[in-house]
Amino acid sequence: MSLDYLGNPIDSQDPDARQGVDDFISGFLGYHPRAEGILASAERHPDSALSNAFAGILLMFVESPEGPRLAEHYRQRAARVSAPHPRAGLYLALLQAWIEDDLDCVLGLSETLLERFPRDLFAAKLNQYVEFNRGNWPALLRIALKAVAASAEIAQSHGMLAFAYEQCHLLEEAEASARQALALQADEPWAQHALAHVMLTQGRIGEGIAFLESVKAHWQGLNSFIYTHNWWHLALFYLARGDERRVLEIYDRHVWGILPEYSQDQIGAVSLLARLELAGVDVGERWQALAPYLQKRHGDTVQPFLSLQYLYGLARAGKPEAGQLLAALHARSREAPAFSRAVWAEVTLPLAEGLLAHARGDSAQAAGLLASALPRLNEIGGSHAQRDLFAQIELDARLGAGDWLAAQQNLELRRRHDPFDVPTNRSLERVYRALQLPDLARQARARVAQVLTPPLP
Repeated sequence: MSLDYLGNPIDSQDPDARQGVDDFISGFLGYHPRAEGILASAERHPDSALSNAFAGILLMFVESPEGPRLAEHYRQRAARVSAPHPRAGLYLALLQAWIEDDLDCVLGLSETLLERFPRDLFAAKLNQYVEFNRGNWPALLRIALKAVAASAEIAQSHGMLAFAYEQCHLLEEAEASARQALALQADEPWAQHALAHVMLTQGRIGEGIAFLESVKAHWQGLNSFIYTHNWWHLALFYLARGDERRVLEIYDRHVWGILPEYSQDQIGAVSLLARLELAGVDVGERWQALAPYLQKRHGDTVQPFLSLQYLYGLARAGKPEAGQLLAALHARSREAPAFSRAVWAEVTLPLAEGLLAHARGDSAQAAGLLASALPRLNEIGGSHAQRDLFAQIELDARLGAGDWLAAQQNLELRRRHDPFDVPTNRSLERVYRALQLPDLARQARARVAQVLTPPLP
């Protein structure tokens, strides 16, 4: 029996086919572009149902309405293989379910794969991806614990566990798992990413900057998602310390323009530009440079978390496609599968309307709409750090509407985890002046000065 590098059975004895499968799995787990070679490998090996199923699944990860159509070519070819290997058959069924938008079935089949083949880390990673997009953090943890139990010597299993722990607010466990992954493989990018999450959440800003600066060379040559996303995390640390010039440099060199057609690169750019503006930074013509790629998303309702950021970017660029996307979201809320219809109708739509109002300068309307959806924000997917954008926009709407009472409560809670966050303290100075609390305003200004004043040599 032929096995992949993790010890799972594959359906071809051909060394080239096996290499294609190994490159796909190791590349996918390690965020390396070699994973894309499965497309060519599937073409060379039409008799390998597993190779073709993997090729189709890869295309579903493009997070685009075109994904299912592109994936169907490989699904049909895999389906033509008579009596496929049991593992290949499960992946073929999973691909079919994903094309049909039956995510409950996708999750069930990925769990079946992991039960039958405990070292199938790709099945674990795929399961985590789907659950992540549905906001089911305990499921991420349950799957990752299974993966580590079967593959404790593989760094990526610990990276998956670290991120799952972090999303469950188990920060000490998350850091321990991330450091275990990095002890096994120092350049494991998902573990680096998980550790950045921990440090940001705990307000370890200087330590986060030092850590990510020390490992950034590892990201060169990886796929655009992890490359841009880990740089995005570094930018958040610098933004917290008021180094806006460095954040703009990171945006221009490392966050935007790597693979501008890709969904994750687009939302990373939207998120960072929005945060810069919320911090009072003039971003120049950067919204306009981003807009042509977002305009193609005017009907894209693949995932709520993605669509909301496309919408905000379009609105900030002043493009009419923002209204078209809002109409598409209304339609999606009526037509979505039963398992996700409430998320689209009750969470995504109020958020979308609130974001549009904020982008167009209607702070009062934005604050009300966003506040109604924030308690259920978890349901749209995205990480804590990513979803915090929507909370920051709601806070900005409160400030714009002169709701100083709510803003004061929000800002002081935010300051608990990072007392010297520059944007937070700048806003606090403004709020306390409006509330006629000049001593507290001076204290907030002093904290900003303490961060921005360079130390004496």
